[in-house]
Parts: sequence; structure tokens; C-alpha cells
Amino acid sequence: YYYYYYFRRMFPAMRVKITGLDPHQQYYIAMDIIPVDNKRYRYVYHSSKWMVAGNADSPVPPRVYIHPDSPASGETWMRQVVSFDKLKLTNNELDDQGHIILHSMHKYQPRVHVIRKECGEELSPVRAIPAGEGTRTFSFPETVFTTVTAYQNQQITRLKIDRNPFAKGFRDSGRNRMGLEALVESYAFWRPSLRTLTFEDIPGMTKQGEKVVSTEKC
Repeated sequence: YYYYYYFRRMFPAMRVKITGLDPHQQYYIAMDIIPVDNKRYRYVYHSSKWMVAGNADSPVPPRVYIHPDSPASGETWMRQVVSFDKLKLTNNELDDQGHIILHSMHKYQPRVHVIRKECGEELSPVRAIPAGEGTRTFSFPETVFTTVTAYQNQQITRLKIDRNPFAKGFRDSGRNRMGLEALVESYAFWRPSLRTLTFEDIPGMTKQGEKVVSTEKC
């Protein structure tokens, strides 16, 4: 995945479906994005590959995106698709608006966190996710992406212009739609998939229909 960012919404947006929560328990849903490695990359056009170009830039302050529906009951989360379409990325290290700060030309992994409300009283966009039995973290290898401030592949640029609802200004209503539709079909794998997160069989987390009986502190 490639994302264009400078106070930009992440595209394509990540969506998940959550099951196995206690329907009466309150939860926060949050996302952070962590480096995959300590490398910087460059795109080699003649071979259409990403290559290591050196060491990563200095770490940036950690940021957390708290889903705007948080906190909500397990029942509420489980009956909807949880979308992170409002999450914004920036390469401005001095950002003071709470956006996720990332370096360009680096690889990152998004992580989804499900946090019981009593364990998330100190949850903040500018502090690390609290650890403990009340927090569960999920990540998916297919969501690893390389950050860019301009797409390296012109076909991907055209695909985003056509599919991104925030790129309407770039669209040309008179262009050849058949050629573009063929392009979209050829990149069908790039369409964001819906992932399911389940708490079933995870120690310390209640299954759907069970009551919270633990009095341990988070």
C-alpha cells in the first residue's frame, strides 16, 4: 500500500469487524502505526521495486488515533464495521493537531487496539496505548505500507483519483471510462479488505454473552 500524506486522510482506509466482545462492557477502539524496521527506502523505477536506501530517520513522537465512536458498548462495536477513514497522516514533525506523524519513504504497520473502558481512563492521542489484560492488539501483514508524498507508480495515482472520495477535484468527467475501469479491475487486490477481530479463546477477555467478573486492576 502507498499513502500520500501531508495532513491527508489515510487511503485506502482500514476497516475491521469485531466479534466476541461482552455486549454490556464499554470499549475504546484505537489505532497506532509503528515502524516495520529501521530502514529508509527508495523506489527503483527500472525494476519497479523498493530498495533499502539507508538507515531510518530519527523516531517521531508516538501518536494514537482514538476512534471517534469511543467509548461504546461491545454490542455497538460488534454490529457495525469499524472504519478508520477519518485517520490523518502527516510528515510534519511539529504537528500539534494530533495527526499520526510518519517519515516519508519508510515502512509502517498499522495496529488496532481494543481496550476495556476501565483500562483506558488515561487514553490519549499523544501517549502510548496502555498495556495489560484489558488491552488487545491486532495487526495484519497485508496492511504494511510504504509512506510517500507522491505516488511512485502513475497507475496507482490514477486509481486513487478514481476511487478516493477526497480526490474529486482531480477527476476529468470527459476521460475514457472504459480504460480506467480496466485499470481498476487489474488492481482489484488493492481494494481494502474487511478484517474480523475476535476475542474468542483469548485469555483474560470475555466472550460474547459472558459477564465481567474479574476485579483485578488493569
